[in-house]
Amino acid sequence: MAKKYILKRVLPDEPVTKRPISDVDFKIDYKNILNPAQYEAVINTEGPVLVIAGAGTGKTQTLVYRVARLVEMGVNPQSILLLTFTRKAAQEMLRRAAALIDSRCEKVSGGTFHSFANLILRKFANRIGYPSNFTILDQSDAEDVINLIRTNLGYDKQKKRFPKKQTLYDIISLSINKQCSIEEVVALQYPQFLDFIDDIKLIKVEYEKFKKKNALLDYDDLLLSLKELLEKDEDFRKYIHKSYKYIMVDEYQDTNKLQAEIIKLIGGTSRNIMVVGDDSQSIYSFRGANFKNIIDFPKDFPDAKIITIEENYRSTQAILNFTNQIIALMKEKYPKTLYTKNEYGVLPQIIAAQNTTLESKFVVDKVLELREEGIALQDIAVLFRSGYISYDLEIELNKAGIPYRKFGGIKFIETAHIKDLISFLRILNNPVDKISWFRVLQLLSGIGPKKARSLTDEIEAAINHNNFSFKSFLDDKNVPESTFDLFKILNEASSKSLTPADKLTIILPFYEKILREKYDDFPKRLKDLEIFLAISERYRSLSSFLDDLALEPPTQSVYDIESPGSEDEFLTLSTIHSAKGLEWHSVFVIGVVEGFFPSTRSSETYEDIEEERRLLYVACTRAKRNLFISYPLVMFSRFEGLTYSKKSRFIAPIDQEYYEEWIINEA
Repeated sequence: MAKKYILKRVLPDEPVTKRPISDVDFKIDYKNILNPAQYEAVINTEGPVLVIAGAGTGKTQTLVYRVARLVEMGVNPQSILLLTFTRKAAQEMLRRAAALIDSRCEKVSGGTFHSFANLILRKFANRIGYPSNFTILDQSDAEDVINLIRTNLGYDKQKKRFPKKQTLYDIISLSINKQCSIEEVVALQYPQFLDFIDDIKLIKVEYEKFKKKNALLDYDDLLLSLKELLEKDEDFRKYIHKSYKYIMVDEYQDTNKLQAEIIKLIGGTSRNIMVVGDDSQSIYSFRGANFKNIIDFPKDFPDAKIITIEENYRSTQAILNFTNQIIALMKEKYPKTLYTKNEYGVLPQIIAAQNTTLESKFVVDKVLELREEGIALQDIAVLFRSGYISYDLEIELNKAGIPYRKFGGIKFIETAHIKDLISFLRILNNPVDKISWFRVLQLLSGIGPKKARSLTDEIEAAINHNNFSFKSFLDDKNVPESTFDLFKILNEASSKSLTPADKLTIILPFYEKILREKYDDFPKRLKDLEIFLAISERYRSLSSFLDDLALEPPTQSVYDIESPGSEDEFLTLSTIHSAKGLEWHSVFVIGVVEGFFPSTRSSETYEDIEEERRLLYVACTRAKRNLFISYPLVMFSRFEGLTYSKKSRFIAPIDQEYYEEWIINEA
């Protein structure tokens, strides 16, 4: 007998409920792979979610599995937006997610705030009054433009000290990223320049005009333009809301006010926003990062679900007990107590040395001892509040023959010879780029700033009259003879059929002659040119190549590498800010003394002191098995001579059950 099937009529006013998604539907066994807190963060896909992920708790794994789950749920990968602070981090997360399920995860929209803004603005450049081939200024270029304006307005001849180009850029940039006035930034950061408020504002106005006229956008413009489009252009806003249904933000504690506002605008009505971060690791306020973004997320989204991940996979329990005490005294925080299933381990050590020399000798002896125990130098790091604190240690390391590498200094992209080459390419991509013309022309024999400015004005006039071409300047008898070869190679390299590598191959022989005359150490710099050419070979589009150089520049230069010796292994010396996100078997934190940690310059406000406390917490949570914190009992001051010092207020209140204390004296 046939079975009966009765159709149930659904009335128009009855809600149609979705079938609940269970883990049975998924390829990945999320519940058993992830710990309970990670699992909760992964399965909560709808509405606003704040994930407080303590140091070493598998934050990246949580994001990777959440991407995978959304894709397994059938969400269009291109409608998922993953924002991180380096494009490399986003690419690595998506690669790992693809390895878990399939290549669909690689289609997720991932990158930095700036690369995302650039991608969108290239499509909608006309809506902000720019051509789609606008040039992105990096910080150094932006400072040069500001310096040009500063000089043109006569501020280089001021009798009273006037802010330099770096300071002016910093003031303008901070006012944008913190979404506050020039007056507020100057009053807080540079009170000595309060008399020049109107002058700084004038320079800002002229800077904006210059960029607009020459189709230039700096890093801040990318974000500001995106925010303004989202606020003012309803059609654009609808396009973004339709395109991106799920937003995830990594390292939310490091976002600035402008970035936080962009996230709220992108979220739209669906508000499927998950931000991940650790309030205890917010240490970049000097770059404009706003600690309040992560603290106020529940105020911005009152229905936000807050998930705290506390199981640590990096450190021993002994180290975690100690670091938990450092942040216990923070007044404004999300409560968390990190724990681990790792071994308990040895207690951290606090070492008081009679002076800085003995402190350095202790580090050297202990490093050699650890190496004898089988710990490779690459697994050991010495961290410090400021770069100068390691100077004495560097002398002792050299004496002991211990190879080291100190992190910091000039980046590859900021070296003069690479900036020269980039200027050639920027001219080819955007001939109206006045600042690049100004740089390139001054490379030529017999052309100084005055002549370069005059030639740049001629080029600009030709462009404005639509009769500019590189070839036309070859026939212009009024143009100096020294520029003939320049216009010849630019004309040859301007063909649109050429790749970035092809263009560089034309430019390099011309530039190498200049390099050999300009720099005594040209052999080192020549190697950088080879590296630059090799990087360019990955690209088919000049515009894409220049965008990546501005937004995700390579960092290591042959010219800048501080050689640690001929050995392959080396000890890491690093400022704490440069060490965030990294980990080592054994970590030394040196100079943890009042007046240096916290820095006297950071002790004026409660917010500054709290950030210094978080900085020490970040340093200590880099350690997996051994943690050594040292400070000198006597220090030398140029103004006060020998002075007695005491350990930092951040470790002084910690109960001695959480550490061992040692005093180092001369043998």
